[in-house]
Amino acid sequence: MTTPPSTKRTMSMPVIAATTAALPAVVLSSLALAQPATAAPAPQPRKIPATLAAAIQAQATQAGTVIPAQAVASALPAALRPMAPAVPDTYTIVRGDTVSAIAKRFNLDTGEVLQLNKLTPTTLIYPGQTLKLKGSAPAAPQQPAAPAPAPTTGAATYTVVSGDTLGAIAARHGVPLSSIFSWNGLNGSSIIYPGQKIKVSGGSSTPAAPAPAPAPAPAPAQQAGSGTYTIKAGDTLSSIASRHGVTLSALMATNNNVTATTVIYPGQKLTIPGTSSIQPAGETKPLVPSSFLGFTYPPAVVSSANENKALLNASPVPSRAEMKTIVADTARRMGVSPSLALAFAEQESGFDQRAVSPANAIGTMQVIPSSGQWASDLVGRKLNLLDPYDNVTAGVAIIRALIATSKDLDTAIAGYYQGQYSVSKYGMYDDTKRYVESIKARQRTFG
Repeated sequence: MTTPPSTKRTMSMPVIAATTAALPAVVLSSLALAQPATAAPAPQPRKIPATLAAAIQAQATQAGTVIPAQAVASALPAALRPMAPAVPDTYTIVRGDTVSAIAKRFNLDTGEVLQLNKLTPTTLIYPGQTLKLKGSAPAAPQQPAAPAPAPTTGAATYTVVSGDTLGAIAARHGVPLSSIFSWNGLNGSSIIYPGQKIKVSGGSSTPAAPAPAPAPAPAPAQQAGSGTYTIKAGDTLSSIASRHGVTLSALMATNNNVTATTVIYPGQKLTIPGTSSIQPAGETKPLVPSSFLGFTYPPAVVSSANENKALLNASPVPSRAEMKTIVADTARRMGVSPSLALAFAEQESGFDQRAVSPANAIGTMQVIPSSGQWASDLVGRKLNLLDPYDNVTAGVAIIRALIATSKDLDTAIAGYYQGQYSVSKYGMYDDTKRYVESIKARQRTFG
């Protein structure tokens, strides 16, 4: 797992520190070219031959009759026009595909393909996954319109507290989640933190008080073989699933047309799969615990970890064997030893892209968000740690940077676990030394 450069090691959890050492810049000297002692005589103007002038005039005359390139297809007879490829019933995704590119290839509407496969624009797809290209899309469920917020002269803001989610904030203020995204420049994978101010209206200045929370909903009616739950303000799909001891994917599968990005609202009823009664609200079972190896993490960190775990549980991810291939391919492309990258991935997660630690270390390479930002700077683009390819890219980029700025390989490996700053200041701890030996032993098996 990784930590930002300034973080000191205060726990026995593996951490990584982004190095502040910058690689030396390469300055290229300029080459001065000798100038001739005397200036060359100016070239004499040449007359255009009469035949060339006539050709230019003829071309200008005929320009109006030339068919523009974009109109060629429509000007051809129907039998000679290029035909769109036949649309198959299903399509198997290969590396590099996107839903929009697949839709364009078969002259389909991207929105219809997403609806047909019960996907959203933020759903992750992966090689080997099968998409439907033909059939009827399920009808969207009818939901009551969200109440309009009270008019204000400026933008109302809300200060995030521990346990908040963007969906809960939107529901609390009676606005669509998409509007919260738009007003704040956020998306479904954005991480929020306590103390952050979120705009909850479209104005620009004067804050407004949030709408009062509705009264607690009455106890839901029981059903044979399953239970129902009435959503309250502040609920999220992942918290409801955890509270009733079911997986988020099972909860969404039981409630048709509910996905990880669906906006839920107070008063809405959800069916809880495989239960005959509703558990008390206090008996919650988080997806990610709050402590590990004797160290307890801050509530905001654990809350983010649980949100990320819920998103990964609800999303299709590559198998462990497929992740192993992704790690090796990425390492080769980025100039890192594939056996070394594979050793880190096996040690950190066992090639499990759904792994999330209490420190919010995410995915196969166990990278925390702050180190993900550092890795994004290293590769020159924003990386999404929930995406399997981006997660591996982040981990390999960090390994590459540690190797380039460490005195030897052992120190670089230790930096991934203990943090480069901590290793340089305090040396390797005993558990770090064991980690280094484990990585080297795993590398030999992959070599």
